[in-house]
Amino acid sequence: MSVGGRQQLCVCRCGEMTSPESGRSPTGNRNPTEVKMSQMVLPCHANYRGELSVGQLLKWIDTAACLAAERHAGCPCVTASMDDMYFEHTISVGQVVNIKAKVNRAFISSMEVGIQVSYEDLCSGTQWNVSNAYATFVAQSQGSEKVKLKPLVPQTEEEHTEYSIAAERRRMRLVHTDTIKDLLTKSTIRDERESDDGNGEVPAERTRVESVELVLPPHANHQGNTFGGQIMAWMENVATIAASRLCHAHPTMKTIEMFHFRGPSQVGDRLLLRAIVNNAFKNSMEVGVCVEAYGQEGEVSRRHINSAFMTFVVLDEKNRPCILPRIKPEAGDGERRHKEANARKKIRLDRKYVISCKQSEVPLSVPWDPSNQVYLSYNNVSALKMLVAKTNWVLATEISKVRLYTLEEDPFLSFRVEMTVAIDVKQAFLLLSDLCRRHEWDHYYRKCELLQKVDEDDAIYHVISMMRSTEDKLQDFVILASRRKPCDTGDPYVVAFRSVTLPTYPENPEYTRGETLCAGFCIWKHDDQQTRVSYYNQFTSGFISYLTTNIAGLSSDFYTIFQACEKFLEQNKDDVAIRIQNL
Repeated sequence: MSVGGRQQLCVCRCGEMTSPESGRSPTGNRNPTEVKMSQMVLPCHANYRGELSVGQLLKWIDTAACLAAERHAGCPCVTASMDDMYFEHTISVGQVVNIKAKVNRAFISSMEVGIQVSYEDLCSGTQWNVSNAYATFVAQSQGSEKVKLKPLVPQTEEEHTEYSIAAERRRMRLVHTDTIKDLLTKSTIRDERESDDGNGEVPAERTRVESVELVLPPHANHQGNTFGGQIMAWMENVATIAASRLCHAHPTMKTIEMFHFRGPSQVGDRLLLRAIVNNAFKNSMEVGVCVEAYGQEGEVSRRHINSAFMTFVVLDEKNRPCILPRIKPEAGDGERRHKEANARKKIRLDRKYVISCKQSEVPLSVPWDPSNQVYLSYNNVSALKMLVAKTNWVLATEISKVRLYTLEEDPFLSFRVEMTVAIDVKQAFLLLSDLCRRHEWDHYYRKCELLQKVDEDDAIYHVISMMRSTEDKLQDFVILASRRKPCDTGDPYVVAFRSVTLPTYPENPEYTRGETLCAGFCIWKHDDQQTRVSYYNQFTSGFISYLTTNIAGLSSDFYTIFQACEKFLEQNKDDVAIRIQNL
Protein backbone atom coordinates (compact mmCIF):
# COMPACT_ATOMS: atom_id res chain seq x y z
CA MET A 1 0.00 0.00 0.00
CA SER A 2 1.07 3.57 -0.47
CA VAL A 3 -0.09 6.76 1.11
CA GLY A 4 -2.34 9.02 -0.90
CA GLY A 5 -5.10 8.97 -3.46
CA ARG A 6 -6.34 5.57 -4.53
CA GLN A 7 -8.46 6.23 -7.58
CA GLN A 8 -10.86 3.81 -9.18
CA LEU A 9 -13.31 3.81 -12.04
CA CYS A 10 -13.05 7.24 -13.66
CA VAL A 11 -15.90 8.08 -16.04
CA CYS A 12 -15.13 11.29 -17.91
CA ARG A 13 -17.92 13.48 -19.20
CA CYS A 14 -16.56 16.40 -21.12
CA GLY A 15 -18.65 19.46 -21.80
CA GLU A 16 -20.93 19.29 -18.77
CA MET A 17 -21.39 22.22 -16.45
CA THR A 18 -20.72 21.53 -12.77
CA SER A 19 -22.67 22.83 -9.83
CA PRO A 20 -20.54 24.50 -7.16
CA GLU A 21 -23.08 23.55 -4.48
CA SER A 22 -23.72 19.96 -5.60
CA GLY A 23 -22.09 18.58 -2.46
CA ARG A 24 -24.46 20.33 -0.07
CA SER A 25 -27.42 18.74 1.62
CA PRO A 26 -30.90 20.30 1.41
CA THR A 27 -30.22 22.03 4.73
CA GLY A 28 -27.07 23.65 3.33
CA ASN A 29 -24.65 21.59 5.44
CA ARG A 30 -21.56 20.35 3.65
CA ASN A 31 -20.51 16.72 3.92
CA PRO A 32 -18.05 16.74 6.88
CA THR A 33 -15.49 14.70 4.91
CA GLU A 34 -15.54 17.01 1.88
CA VAL A 35 -12.26 18.53 0.73
CA LYS A 36 -11.95 21.15 -1.99
CA MET A 37 -8.71 21.98 -3.77
CA SER A 38 -8.03 24.55 -6.49
CA GLN A 39 -4.74 24.66 -8.40
CA MET A 40 -3.61 27.05 -11.10
CA VAL A 41 -1.93 25.20 -13.98
CA LEU A 42 1.53 26.76 -14.35
CA PRO A 43 4.19 26.03 -16.98
CA CYS A 44 6.04 23.82 -14.47
CA HIS A 45 2.97 21.54 -14.33
CA ALA A 46 2.64 21.19 -18.09
CA ASN A 47 4.01 19.05 -20.89
CA TYR A 48 5.53 20.28 -24.14
CA ARG A 49 2.05 21.14 -25.51
CA GLY A 50 1.28 23.45 -22.60
CA GLU A 51 -1.23 20.95 -21.14
CA LEU A 52 -1.40 19.74 -17.57
CA SER A 53 0.59 16.51 -17.25
CA VAL A 54 -1.33 13.45 -16.10
CA GLY A 55 1.27 12.75 -13.43
CA GLN A 56 0.74 16.16 -11.82
CA LEU A 57 -3.04 15.74 -11.93
CA LEU A 58 -2.71 12.35 -10.23
CA LYS A 59 -0.68 13.91 -7.42
CA TRP A 60 -3.33 16.57 -6.80
CA ILE A 61 -6.17 14.04 -6.90
CA ASP A 62 -4.24 11.82 -4.53
CA THR A 63 -3.72 14.59 -2.01
CA ALA A 64 -7.34 15.74 -1.96
CA ALA A 65 -8.71 12.21 -1.69
CA CYS A 66 -6.30 11.31 1.10
CA LEU A 67 -7.34 14.37 3.11
CA ALA A 68 -11.01 13.43 2.77
CA ALA A 69 -10.31 9.87 3.91
CA GLU A 70 -8.33 11.07 6.93
CA ARG A 71 -11.12 13.47 7.90
CA HIS A 72 -13.44 10.50 8.27
CA ALA A 73 -10.93 8.05 9.74
CA GLY A 74 -9.28 10.46 12.17
CA CYS A 75 -5.96 8.76 11.48
CA PRO A 76 -3.43 8.36 8.64
CA CYS A 77 -4.69 6.55 5.55
CA VAL A 78 -2.86 4.69 2.80
CA THR A 79 -3.63 4.18 -0.86
CA ALA A 80 -4.90 0.65 -1.54
CA SER A 81 -5.42 0.48 -5.31
CA MET A 82 -6.54 2.24 -8.45
CA ASP A 83 -9.25 1.33 -10.93
CA ASP A 84 -9.53 2.42 -14.53
CA MET A 85 -9.13 6.10 -15.29
CA TYR A 86 -10.21 7.57 -18.62
CA PHE A 87 -8.65 10.84 -19.78
CA GLU A 88 -10.88 12.38 -22.42
CA HIS A 89 -10.06 16.04 -21.94
CA THR A 90 -6.93 18.13 -21.45
CA ILE A 91 -6.39 21.19 -19.24
CA SER A 92 -4.19 24.06 -20.41
CA VAL A 93 -1.72 26.39 -18.71
CA GLY A 94 -3.56 29.33 -17.15
CA GLN A 95 -6.69 27.37 -16.32
CA VAL A 96 -7.67 26.34 -12.80
CA VAL A 97 -8.17 22.72 -11.73
CA ASN A 98 -10.90 22.30 -9.10
CA ILE A 99 -10.96 19.01 -7.20
CA LYS A 100 -13.66 17.99 -4.75
CA ALA A 101 -13.32 14.78 -2.74
CA LYS A 102 -15.56 13.20 -0.10
CA VAL A 103 -16.02 9.77 1.45
CA ASN A 104 -18.86 7.80 -0.15
CA ARG A 105 -18.86 4.81 2.17
CA ALA A 106 -16.79 3.32 4.98
CA PHE A 107 -16.40 -0.42 5.32
CA ILE A 108 -14.47 -2.07 8.19
CA SER A 109 -11.03 -0.51 7.70
CA SER A 110 -11.30 0.75 4.11
CA MET A 111 -13.39 3.49 2.54
CA GLU A 112 -14.36 4.72 -0.91
CA VAL A 113 -13.79 8.38 -1.75
CA GLY A 114 -15.67 10.05 -4.58
CA ILE A 115 -13.74 12.67 -6.55
CA GLN A 116 -14.93 15.31 -8.99
CA VAL A 117 -12.38 17.05 -11.21
CA SER A 118 -13.30 20.13 -13.21
CA TYR A 119 -11.45 22.98 -14.84
CA GLU A 120 -12.27 26.68 -14.71
CA ASP A 121 -11.59 29.32 -17.31
CA LEU A 122 -10.92 32.48 -15.33
CA CYS A 123 -11.52 34.77 -18.30
CA SER A 124 -15.00 33.50 -19.14
CA GLY A 125 -15.92 32.36 -15.63
CA THR A 126 -17.21 28.99 -16.88
CA GLN A 127 -16.49 25.74 -15.08
CA TRP A 128 -16.69 22.38 -16.86
CA ASN A 129 -16.74 18.87 -15.50
CA VAL A 130 -13.72 16.80 -16.54
CA SER A 131 -14.06 13.55 -14.62
CA ASN A 132 -15.84 11.71 -11.83
CA ALA A 133 -13.54 9.29 -10.05
CA TYR A 134 -13.49 6.93 -7.08
CA ALA A 135 -10.65 6.20 -4.66
CA THR A 136 -10.20 3.57 -1.96
CA PHE A 137 -8.10 4.06 1.17
CA VAL A 138 -7.21 1.91 4.16
CA ALA A 139 -6.93 3.44 7.63
CA GLN A 140 -3.66 2.76 9.44
CA SER A 141 -3.75 1.74 13.10
CA GLN A 142 -1.61 3.73 15.49
CA GLY A 143 -1.18 0.92 18.00
CA SER A 144 -1.84 -2.78 18.32
CA GLU A 145 -5.61 -2.51 17.83
CA LYS A 146 -6.99 -2.76 14.31
CA VAL A 147 -8.87 0.28 13.04
CA LYS A 148 -12.64 -0.05 12.73
CA LEU A 149 -14.10 2.89 10.86
CA LYS A 150 -17.30 4.56 11.97
CA PRO A 151 -20.17 4.23 9.49
CA LEU A 152 -20.95 7.10 7.14
CA VAL A 153 -24.46 8.55 7.16
CA PRO A 154 -25.43 9.87 3.68
CA GLN A 155 -27.54 13.04 3.62
CA THR A 156 -28.43 13.94 0.03
CA GLU A 157 -29.95 11.82 -2.72
CA GLU A 158 -26.60 11.83 -4.50
CA GLU A 159 -24.84 10.62 -1.34
CA HIS A 160 -27.43 7.86 -0.81
CA THR A 161 -26.85 6.68 -4.37
CA GLU A 162 -23.06 6.67 -4.09
CA TYR A 163 -23.26 4.96 -0.69
CA SER A 164 -25.40 2.17 -2.09
CA ILE A 165 -23.41 1.58 -5.29
CA ALA A 166 -20.06 1.66 -3.47
CA ALA A 167 -20.62 -1.97 -2.46
CA GLU A 168 -21.05 -2.95 -6.12
CA ARG A 169 -17.92 -1.10 -7.18
CA ARG A 170 -16.00 -2.86 -4.40
CA ARG A 171 -17.27 -6.23 -5.60
CA MET A 172 -16.24 -5.44 -9.19
CA ARG A 173 -12.68 -4.60 -8.16
CA LEU A 174 -12.22 -7.81 -6.25
CA VAL A 175 -13.02 -10.00 -9.27
CA HIS A 176 -11.11 -7.98 -11.89
CA THR A 177 -8.03 -10.24 -11.94
CA ASP A 178 -10.16 -13.36 -12.20
CA THR A 179 -12.08 -11.77 -15.08
CA ILE A 180 -8.85 -11.35 -17.06
CA LYS A 181 -7.81 -14.94 -16.36
CA ASP A 182 -11.21 -16.34 -17.33
CA LEU A 183 -11.24 -14.41 -20.59
CA LEU A 184 -7.78 -15.69 -21.53
CA THR A 185 -8.61 -19.32 -20.75
CA LYS A 186 -12.20 -19.54 -21.98
CA SER A 187 -12.32 -17.20 -24.97
CA THR A 188 -10.44 -16.69 -28.21
CA ILE A 189 -9.19 -13.10 -28.33
CA ARG A 190 -8.41 -11.99 -31.86
CA ASP A 191 -5.50 -9.64 -32.43
CA GLU A 192 -6.97 -6.79 -34.46
CA ARG A 193 -3.73 -6.48 -36.44
CA GLU A 194 -3.05 -10.16 -37.05
CA SER A 195 -3.87 -9.65 -40.74
CA ASP A 196 -1.03 -7.13 -41.16
CA ASP A 197 1.92 -8.30 -43.22
CA GLY A 198 4.34 -7.67 -40.34
CA ASN A 199 6.46 -5.11 -42.23
CA GLY A 200 7.94 -2.41 -40.10
CA GLU A 201 7.54 -4.27 -36.81
CA VAL A 202 9.33 -2.65 -33.89
CA PRO A 203 10.94 -5.10 -31.41
CA ALA A 204 9.40 -4.56 -27.98
CA GLU A 205 12.82 -4.49 -26.31
CA ARG A 206 13.55 -1.17 -28.06
CA THR A 207 10.80 0.44 -26.00
CA ARG A 208 12.09 -0.83 -22.66
CA VAL A 209 12.73 1.86 -20.02
CA GLU A 210 14.32 1.53 -16.58
CA SER A 211 14.57 4.35 -14.08
CA VAL A 212 15.44 4.64 -10.39
CA GLU A 213 13.91 7.20 -8.04
CA LEU A 214 15.14 7.94 -4.52
CA VAL A 215 12.29 8.57 -2.09
CA LEU A 216 13.03 11.84 -0.30
CA PRO A 217 11.06 13.57 2.50
CA PRO A 218 9.07 15.79 0.07
CA HIS A 219 7.77 12.60 -1.58
CA ALA A 220 6.33 11.19 1.65
CA ASN A 221 3.93 11.96 4.48
CA HIS A 222 4.74 12.64 8.12
CA GLN A 223 5.12 8.89 8.75
CA GLY A 224 7.69 8.56 5.99
CA ASN A 225 5.49 6.56 3.61
CA THR A 226 5.62 7.51 -0.08
CA PHE A 227 2.58 9.31 -1.45
CA GLY A 228 0.62 7.12 -3.87
CA GLY A 229 0.21 10.07 -6.23
CA GLN A 230 3.98 10.53 -6.40
CA ILE A 231 4.48 6.89 -7.36
CA MET A 232 1.76 7.20 -10.00
CA ALA A 233 3.46 10.32 -11.41
CA TRP A 234 6.79 8.50 -11.72
CA MET A 235 5.03 5.57 -13.40
CA GLU A 236 3.39 7.92 -15.91
CA ASN A 237 6.78 9.40 -16.73
CA VAL A 238 8.50 6.11 -17.63
CA ALA A 239 5.41 4.87 -19.49
CA THR A 240 5.40 8.02 -21.63
CA ILE A 241 9.06 7.48 -22.52
CA ALA A 242 8.39 3.85 -23.53
CA ALA A 243 5.44 4.90 -25.70
CA SER A 244 7.54 7.63 -27.33
CA ARG A 245 10.20 5.10 -28.31
CA LEU A 246 7.65 3.17 -30.34
CA CYS A 247 6.00 6.07 -32.15
CA HIS A 248 8.89 8.59 -32.20
CA ALA A 249 6.38 11.27 -31.27
CA HIS A 250 4.80 12.78 -28.17
CA PRO A 251 1.99 10.42 -27.03
CA THR A 252 -1.16 11.33 -25.09
CA MET A 253 -2.35 9.10 -22.26
CA LYS A 254 -5.97 7.96 -22.51
CA THR A 255 -6.39 5.24 -19.87
CA ILE A 256 -4.82 3.80 -16.74
CA GLU A 257 -5.90 0.21 -16.11
CA MET A 258 -6.94 -1.02 -12.67
CA PHE A 259 -4.06 -1.87 -10.29
CA HIS A 260 -3.33 -2.39 -6.59
CA PHE A 261 -0.60 -1.15 -4.28
CA ARG A 262 0.92 -4.35 -2.88
CA GLY A 263 3.04 -2.81 -0.14
CA PRO A 264 4.48 0.46 1.22
CA SER A 265 7.70 2.27 0.47
CA GLN A 266 9.44 4.74 2.74
CA VAL A 267 11.85 7.65 2.71
CA GLY A 268 15.27 6.30 1.77
CA ASP A 269 13.92 3.55 -0.49
CA ARG A 270 15.01 3.31 -4.10
CA LEU A 271 12.14 2.67 -6.48
CA LEU A 272 13.01 0.78 -9.64
CA LEU A 273 10.49 1.59 -12.39
CA ARG A 274 10.42 -0.51 -15.55
CA ALA A 275 8.19 0.07 -18.58
CA ILE A 276 7.73 -1.62 -21.97
CA VAL A 277 5.15 -1.49 -24.75
CA ASN A 278 3.12 -4.71 -24.46
CA ASN A 279 1.04 -4.33 -27.61
CA ALA A 280 0.33 -1.77 -30.31
CA PHE A 281 -3.16 -1.66 -31.76
CA LYS A 282 -4.09 0.33 -34.83
CA ASN A 283 -4.51 3.69 -33.08
CA SER A 284 -3.39 2.98 -29.52
CA MET A 285 -0.74 1.14 -27.53
CA GLU A 286 -0.57 -0.45 -24.08
CA VAL A 287 2.46 0.17 -21.89
CA GLY A 288 3.10 -2.02 -18.86
CA VAL A 289 4.83 -0.46 -15.84
CA CYS A 290 6.23 -2.30 -12.81
CA VAL A 291 7.52 -0.69 -9.59
CA GLU A 292 9.85 -2.44 -7.12
CA ALA A 293 11.48 -1.05 -3.97
CA TYR A 294 14.75 -1.81 -2.23
CA GLY A 295 16.36 -0.19 0.79
CA GLN A 296 19.88 0.53 -0.42
CA GLU A 297 22.19 -0.01 -3.37
CA GLY A 298 23.25 -3.62 -3.65
CA GLU A 299 20.28 -5.02 -1.74
CA VAL A 300 19.22 -8.28 -3.39
CA SER A 301 15.64 -8.53 -2.16
CA ARG A 302 13.16 -6.24 -3.93
CA ARG A 303 9.57 -5.56 -2.88
CA HIS A 304 6.87 -5.41 -5.57
CA ILE A 305 5.01 -2.11 -5.02
CA ASN A 306 2.59 -2.28 -7.95
CA SER A 307 2.10 -2.81 -11.67
CA ALA A 308 -0.09 -0.83 -14.05
CA PHE A 309 -1.13 -0.79 -17.70
CA MET A 310 -1.45 2.54 -19.49
CA THR A 311 -2.95 3.23 -22.90
CA PHE A 312 -1.56 5.97 -25.16
CA VAL A 313 -2.51 7.48 -28.51
CA VAL A 314 -0.63 9.81 -30.85
CA LEU A 315 -2.67 12.75 -32.15
CA ASP A 316 -2.00 14.66 -35.36
CA GLU A 317 -2.36 18.43 -35.86
CA LYS A 318 -6.15 17.99 -36.22
CA ASN A 319 -6.35 16.03 -32.96
CA ARG A 320 -7.00 12.73 -34.76
CA PRO A 321 -5.36 9.43 -33.69
CA CYS A 322 -2.46 8.33 -35.88
CA ILE A 323 -1.80 4.77 -37.08
CA LEU A 324 0.98 3.22 -34.98
CA PRO A 325 3.82 0.84 -35.89
CA ARG A 326 3.23 -2.80 -35.06
CA ILE A 327 5.08 -4.24 -32.06
CA LYS A 328 7.04 -7.51 -32.09
CA PRO A 329 6.77 -8.99 -28.59
CA GLU A 330 9.68 -10.64 -26.81
CA ALA A 331 9.56 -14.43 -26.69
CA GLY A 332 8.04 -16.07 -23.64
CA ASP A 333 6.84 -13.50 -21.11
CA GLY A 334 6.51 -10.80 -23.76
CA GLU A 335 4.13 -12.95 -25.80
CA ARG A 336 2.03 -13.52 -22.69
CA ARG A 337 1.82 -9.77 -22.05
CA HIS A 338 0.94 -9.23 -25.72
CA LYS A 339 -2.07 -11.59 -25.43
CA GLU A 340 -3.17 -10.15 -22.10
CA ALA A 341 -3.13 -6.66 -23.62
CA ASN A 342 -5.66 -7.84 -26.22
CA ALA A 343 -7.87 -9.22 -23.45
CA ARG A 344 -7.62 -6.01 -21.41
CA LYS A 345 -8.58 -3.92 -24.42
CA LYS A 346 -11.68 -6.02 -25.06
CA ILE A 347 -12.72 -5.84 -21.41
CA ARG A 348 -12.07 -2.09 -21.34
CA LEU A 349 -14.24 -1.44 -24.38
CA ASP A 350 -17.02 -3.71 -23.12
CA ARG A 351 -16.95 -2.14 -19.68
CA LYS A 352 -16.92 1.40 -20.99
CA TYR A 353 -19.92 0.69 -23.22
CA VAL A 354 -21.92 -1.09 -20.54
CA ILE A 355 -21.29 1.42 -17.77
CA SER A 356 -21.52 4.62 -19.81
CA CYS A 357 -24.49 3.54 -21.98
CA LYS A 358 -27.30 6.05 -21.55
CA GLN A 359 -30.65 4.61 -20.60
CA SER A 360 -32.39 6.45 -23.42
CA GLU A 361 -30.19 4.84 -26.06
CA VAL A 362 -31.30 1.80 -28.06
CA PRO A 363 -30.70 -1.08 -27.84
CA LEU A 364 -31.09 -1.45 -24.11
CA SER A 365 -30.04 -5.08 -24.38
CA VAL A 366 -26.25 -5.47 -24.33
CA PRO A 367 -24.64 -8.62 -25.80
CA TRP A 368 -23.59 -11.09 -23.14
CA ASP A 369 -20.18 -12.75 -23.23
CA PRO A 370 -17.50 -13.71 -20.67
CA SER A 371 -15.62 -10.43 -21.09
CA ASN A 372 -18.46 -8.18 -20.00
CA GLN A 373 -20.46 -10.35 -17.60
CA VAL A 374 -18.93 -8.76 -14.49
CA TYR A 375 -19.72 -5.26 -15.70
CA LEU A 376 -23.22 -6.12 -16.92
CA SER A 377 -23.95 -7.53 -13.48
CA TYR A 378 -22.49 -4.40 -11.87
CA ASN A 379 -24.54 -2.14 -14.13
CA ASN A 380 -27.67 -4.19 -13.49
CA VAL A 381 -27.47 -3.89 -9.71
CA SER A 382 -26.18 -0.31 -9.60
CA ALA A 383 -28.98 0.92 -11.91
CA LEU A 384 -31.57 -0.53 -9.53
CA LYS A 385 -29.82 0.94 -6.49
CA MET A 386 -29.77 4.36 -8.16
CA LEU A 387 -33.52 4.09 -8.71
CA VAL A 388 -34.06 3.01 -5.09
CA ALA A 389 -32.05 5.99 -3.80
CA LYS A 390 -34.36 8.54 -5.45
CA THR A 391 -36.11 10.70 -2.88
CA ASN A 392 -39.04 12.16 -4.86
CA TRP A 393 -41.30 9.09 -4.95
CA VAL A 394 -45.00 9.96 -4.66
CA LEU A 395 -47.60 7.66 -3.09
CA ALA A 396 -50.20 7.10 -5.82
CA THR A 397 -52.56 4.69 -4.09
CA GLU A 398 -52.76 2.18 -1.23
CA ILE A 399 -54.98 -0.86 -0.84
CA SER A 400 -54.78 -3.02 2.29
CA LYS A 401 -51.19 -1.98 3.06
CA VAL A 402 -49.97 -2.62 -0.50
CA ARG A 403 -48.64 0.75 -1.62
CA LEU A 404 -47.99 1.98 -5.16
CA TYR A 405 -45.50 4.85 -5.59
CA THR A 406 -44.59 6.66 -8.80
CA LEU A 407 -41.61 8.69 -9.94
CA GLU A 408 -41.75 10.96 -12.99
CA GLU A 409 -38.42 11.92 -14.52
CA ASP A 410 -38.69 12.81 -18.18
CA PRO A 411 -38.67 10.73 -20.33
CA PHE A 412 -39.24 7.87 -17.85
CA LEU A 413 -42.02 6.92 -15.48
CA SER A 414 -41.06 4.50 -12.71
CA PHE A 415 -43.15 2.74 -10.12
CA ARG A 416 -42.56 1.03 -6.80
CA VAL A 417 -44.87 -1.47 -5.13
CA GLU A 418 -44.24 -2.07 -1.44
CA MET A 419 -45.65 -4.48 1.13
CA THR A 420 -44.73 -6.15 4.42
CA VAL A 421 -44.79 -9.95 4.58
CA ALA A 422 -44.70 -12.39 7.50
CA ILE A 423 -41.60 -14.25 6.29
CA ASP A 424 -37.88 -14.33 7.02
CA VAL A 425 -35.91 -11.93 4.82
CA LYS A 426 -33.62 -14.69 3.51
CA GLN A 427 -36.61 -16.83 2.57
CA ALA A 428 -38.14 -13.97 0.60
CA PHE A 429 -34.80 -13.33 -1.13
CA LEU A 430 -34.44 -16.91 -2.34
CA LEU A 431 -38.04 -17.22 -3.52
CA LEU A 432 -38.16 -13.90 -5.38
CA SER A 433 -34.79 -14.39 -7.07
CA ASP A 434 -36.01 -17.56 -8.82
CA LEU A 435 -37.72 -16.25 -11.94
CA CYS A 436 -38.82 -19.75 -12.92
CA ARG A 437 -41.40 -19.59 -10.13
CA ARG A 438 -42.69 -16.10 -10.80
CA HIS A 439 -45.58 -17.33 -12.94
CA GLU A 440 -46.99 -18.87 -9.74
CA TRP A 441 -47.96 -15.41 -8.48
CA ASP A 442 -47.60 -12.96 -11.41
CA HIS A 443 -50.19 -13.60 -14.14
CA TYR A 444 -48.19 -11.42 -16.55
CA TYR A 445 -45.59 -14.20 -16.62
CA ARG A 446 -46.71 -17.03 -18.89
CA LYS A 447 -43.50 -19.06 -18.85
CA CYS A 448 -39.89 -18.72 -17.70
CA GLU A 449 -36.92 -20.91 -18.63
CA LEU A 450 -33.40 -20.83 -17.19
CA LEU A 451 -31.01 -20.38 -20.13
CA GLN A 452 -27.68 -20.05 -18.36
CA LYS A 453 -26.50 -20.24 -14.77
CA VAL A 454 -23.60 -17.77 -14.89
CA ASP A 455 -22.44 -18.11 -11.30
CA GLU A 456 -23.83 -18.20 -7.77
CA ASP A 457 -25.33 -14.71 -8.08
CA ASP A 458 -26.22 -14.29 -11.77
CA ALA A 459 -28.47 -16.20 -14.14
CA ILE A 460 -30.05 -15.57 -17.56
CA TYR A 461 -33.70 -16.44 -18.20
CA HIS A 462 -36.06 -16.48 -21.18
CA VAL A 463 -39.42 -15.03 -20.17
CA ILE A 464 -42.65 -15.22 -22.18
CA SER A 465 -45.11 -12.63 -20.91
CA MET A 466 -48.84 -12.25 -21.36
CA MET A 467 -48.44 -8.68 -22.59
CA ARG A 468 -48.98 -8.14 -26.31
CA SER A 469 -47.08 -5.90 -28.67
CA THR A 470 -48.49 -3.58 -31.31
CA GLU A 471 -48.16 -6.53 -33.73
CA ASP A 472 -50.57 -8.44 -31.45
CA LYS A 473 -47.87 -10.95 -30.52
CA LEU A 474 -46.90 -12.03 -27.03
CA GLN A 475 -43.73 -10.34 -25.82
CA ASP A 476 -40.70 -12.33 -24.73
CA PHE A 477 -37.59 -11.18 -22.89
CA VAL A 478 -34.04 -12.42 -22.26
CA ILE A 479 -33.39 -11.31 -18.69
CA LEU A 480 -30.23 -11.16 -16.59
CA ALA A 481 -31.13 -11.63 -12.91
CA SER A 482 -28.41 -10.51 -10.47
CA ARG A 483 -28.65 -11.31 -6.76
CA ARG A 484 -26.81 -9.51 -3.98
CA LYS A 485 -26.70 -10.16 -0.26
CA PRO A 486 -26.33 -7.17 2.10
CA CYS A 487 -22.87 -5.66 2.31
CA ASP A 488 -23.51 -4.17 5.75
CA THR A 489 -26.18 -3.86 8.44
CA GLY A 490 -29.19 -1.99 7.08
CA ASP A 491 -28.50 -2.86 3.44
CA PRO A 492 -31.24 -4.74 1.55
CA TYR A 493 -31.10 -8.03 -0.26
CA VAL A 494 -31.24 -7.14 -3.96
CA VAL A 495 -32.54 -8.98 -7.02
CA ALA A 496 -32.01 -6.86 -10.17
CA PHE A 497 -33.30 -7.49 -13.70
CA ARG A 498 -32.22 -6.14 -17.07
CA SER A 499 -32.37 -7.26 -20.69
CA VAL A 500 -29.37 -8.81 -22.40
CA THR A 501 -28.74 -10.28 -25.82
CA LEU A 502 -27.71 -13.93 -25.86
CA PRO A 503 -26.27 -14.98 -29.25
CA THR A 504 -27.40 -18.57 -28.69
CA TYR A 505 -30.99 -17.46 -28.17
CA PRO A 506 -32.02 -15.15 -31.05
CA GLU A 507 -35.47 -13.61 -31.54
CA ASN A 508 -38.35 -15.96 -32.32
CA PRO A 509 -40.80 -14.75 -35.00
CA GLU A 510 -43.63 -16.11 -32.84
CA TYR A 511 -42.96 -13.36 -30.27
CA THR A 512 -41.99 -9.71 -30.15
CA ARG A 513 -38.70 -9.34 -28.28
CA GLY A 514 -39.15 -6.80 -25.48
CA GLU A 515 -36.55 -5.00 -23.38
CA THR A 516 -36.43 -4.43 -19.64
CA LEU A 517 -34.68 -1.21 -18.73
CA CYS A 518 -34.34 -1.46 -14.95
CA ALA A 519 -36.39 -3.56 -12.55
CA GLY A 520 -36.04 -5.68 -9.44
CA PHE A 521 -36.66 -6.31 -5.77
CA CYS A 522 -35.14 -4.77 -2.66
CA ILE A 523 -35.86 -6.80 0.46
CA TRP A 524 -35.29 -5.42 3.97
CA LYS A 525 -35.57 -7.08 7.35
CA HIS A 526 -38.45 -5.27 9.11
CA ASP A 527 -38.24 -7.20 12.39
CA ASP A 528 -37.79 -10.80 13.53
CA GLN A 529 -41.13 -11.87 12.05
CA GLN A 530 -41.64 -9.55 9.08
CA THR A 531 -39.89 -8.50 5.88
CA ARG A 532 -40.44 -5.40 3.75
CA VAL A 533 -40.51 -6.16 0.03
CA SER A 534 -40.30 -3.42 -2.60
CA TYR A 535 -40.54 -4.01 -6.35
CA TYR A 536 -39.24 -1.36 -8.76
CA ASN A 537 -39.71 -0.94 -12.50
CA GLN A 538 -38.60 1.81 -14.85
CA PHE A 539 -41.31 1.16 -17.37
CA THR A 540 -41.07 0.90 -21.14
CA SER A 541 -43.73 1.32 -23.81
CA GLY A 542 -45.09 -2.21 -23.44
CA PHE A 543 -46.03 -1.46 -19.87
CA ILE A 544 -47.76 1.89 -20.32
CA SER A 545 -51.41 0.80 -20.43
CA TYR A 546 -51.02 -1.53 -17.44
CA LEU A 547 -49.25 1.06 -15.33
CA THR A 548 -51.35 4.13 -16.14
CA THR A 549 -54.56 2.21 -15.46
CA ASN A 550 -53.34 1.32 -11.98
CA ILE A 551 -52.09 4.82 -11.22
CA ALA A 552 -55.44 6.30 -12.21
CA GLY A 553 -57.10 4.02 -9.70
CA LEU A 554 -59.26 2.39 -12.36
CA SER A 555 -57.93 -1.06 -11.56
CA SER A 556 -56.61 -2.92 -8.54
CA ASP A 557 -54.46 -5.15 -10.73
CA PHE A 558 -51.22 -4.27 -8.99
CA TYR A 559 -52.82 -5.10 -5.65
CA THR A 560 -54.06 -8.54 -6.71
CA ILE A 561 -50.65 -9.44 -8.15
CA PHE A 562 -48.75 -8.53 -5.02
CA GLN A 563 -51.39 -10.02 -2.77
CA ALA A 564 -50.73 -13.24 -4.72
CA CYS A 565 -47.00 -12.65 -4.20
CA GLU A 566 -47.50 -12.39 -0.45
CA LYS A 567 -49.51 -15.62 -0.44
CA PHE A 568 -46.83 -17.35 -2.55
CA LEU A 569 -44.08 -16.31 -0.14
CA GLU A 570 -45.91 -17.44 2.97
CA GLN A 571 -46.94 -20.80 1.46
CA ASN A 572 -43.47 -21.66 0.15
CA LYS A 573 -41.17 -20.28 2.83
CA ASP A 574 -40.45 -23.72 4.26
CA ASP A 575 -39.24 -24.93 0.85
CA VAL A 576 -36.09 -22.82 1.10
CA ALA A 577 -35.35 -23.27 4.80
CA ILE A 578 -32.45 -25.65 4.12
CA ARG A 579 -30.91 -23.38 1.45
CA ILE A 580 -30.82 -20.48 3.90
CA GLN A 581 -27.95 -22.15 5.75
CA ASN A 582 -25.76 -21.51 2.70
CA LEU A 583 -26.45 -17.76 2.58
